[in-house]
Amino acid sequence: MIWFRSGLFSRRPAGPRLRALAAVTGVGLSPLLGRPPWRKAQAPFSTFLSTSLPFSAWHPAASLVPPQMARRAEPPDGGWGWMVVLSAFFQSALVFGVLRSFGVFFVEFVAAFEEQAARVSWIASIGIAVQQFGSPIGSALSTKFGPRPVVMIGGVLAALGMLLASFATSLTHLYLSIGLLSGSGWALTFTPTLACLSRYFSRRRSLAMGLALTGVGLSSFAFAPLFQWLLSHYAWRGALMLVSALSFHLVACGALLRPLSLAEDTAVGGPVSQLTSLIHNGPFLRYTIALTLINTGYFIPYVHLVAHLLDLGWDPLPAAFLLSVAAIADLVGRVASGWLGDAVPGPVARLLMLWTTLTGVSLALFPVAQAPTTLVVLAVAYGFTSGALTPVAFSVLPELVGTGRMYCGLGLVQMVESIGGLLGAPLSGYLRDVTGSYTASFVVAGVFLLAGSGVLITLPRFFCFSAPTSRPQDLVIEALDTKVPLPKQEGLEEN
Repeated sequence: MIWFRSGLFSRRPAGPRLRALAAVTGVGLSPLLGRPPWRKAQAPFSTFLSTSLPFSAWHPAASLVPPQMARRAEPPDGGWGWMVVLSAFFQSALVFGVLRSFGVFFVEFVAAFEEQAARVSWIASIGIAVQQFGSPIGSALSTKFGPRPVVMIGGVLAALGMLLASFATSLTHLYLSIGLLSGSGWALTFTPTLACLSRYFSRRRSLAMGLALTGVGLSSFAFAPLFQWLLSHYAWRGALMLVSALSFHLVACGALLRPLSLAEDTAVGGPVSQLTSLIHNGPFLRYTIALTLINTGYFIPYVHLVAHLLDLGWDPLPAAFLLSVAAIADLVGRVASGWLGDAVPGPVARLLMLWTTLTGVSLALFPVAQAPTTLVVLAVAYGFTSGALTPVAFSVLPELVGTGRMYCGLGLVQMVESIGGLLGAPLSGYLRDVTGSYTASFVVAGVFLLAGSGVLITLPRFFCFSAPTSRPQDLVIEALDTKVPLPKQEGLEEN
């Protein structure tokens, strides 16, 4: 019989919990478990406290210790990760939901400042480019300080930029306020949040990404008619003030984030080592080029579709409502693609190539459609496929670089693909000014997505149709010794 050593618990046999602890840890329990009652010498309770196992090894309140205090062997695939999904849901709505619905402001800015479509298009393009080009800064700050304070500061900057834009008297003011300041805030929110989310999930990563990014579809459905209603009642200046108030909720999204330490982190090295590894990783570089091409044409409908429909004789409110129809299909596509990404064996890059190809085809067909019914069908097709490619696009990256390099990898990808986001909308507006219609704009946008699909075919194991492929993060974890022994304390001894 094993007995407690403490004077408070003397003459009581050890319970099954302590016996199981002895079997799992493999360390002696003499600091916890002591002499039978016929032995007279007993240590005081203070000795029990000083020589016992660590608090996190036996106390039920150990679950309250923040996860950054412990290092997990693998992502938990749940737990607080679902709160991170909730944060990413609202954050994606308040960043890309606003960007996708910004085409409603496009016509107002053209009329208010009497500028060409190409110049006005630079507002959204600069915002997208700054968000993506500044992503490495957000990633680096999140690595050093954690994602929570970084995202909260980003929310303040995004709201401040929209507020200052409401006082703009020229396009330059909008470039600086919305493009530069709000774009900087978006850079500090989007990438750190998704990188934090990807570290909480492994087997259900695509589904978690899909659920988180449904915020873009829901907000696009709500924001496009909402912004149109705000413009009709408060003009564009008052509407931007209210958009600023919405953007300030990004601060609450950042407060929900909680960093997570994984065993793989010790094997990937510091930021410089990770960057050196990534720039010598051929599949990662090809994946980055593919996303840059995709990004060039991806946002064109959300900037110029409303203007294209107005050229066809549509009223402003039905034109904005068509964006909402596409947003509903986008929402369904994200959830369906997230589920398929986890259910279908093989590389997720195959699904990404499929959705990218279908998105490019639907974009190229927009100028052909003239009847309202045909345009609605194309809007649904574009919304579903463009929404479906988003969660799998972010799920491919951990398969290429591993979970431990997600902050650095995602930041680098976002920075490079910002080139496409910067040039896409102005190129589309330039083609509209030269040709007098948006036909060439949509066709060229579709060609960019089809080119990105061609690059995705070159990724490793793309044509592997055997058993499900193992993922790099799993290989790293298997190589690590995940059985971390408890630190030996003075006075511990084997029974």
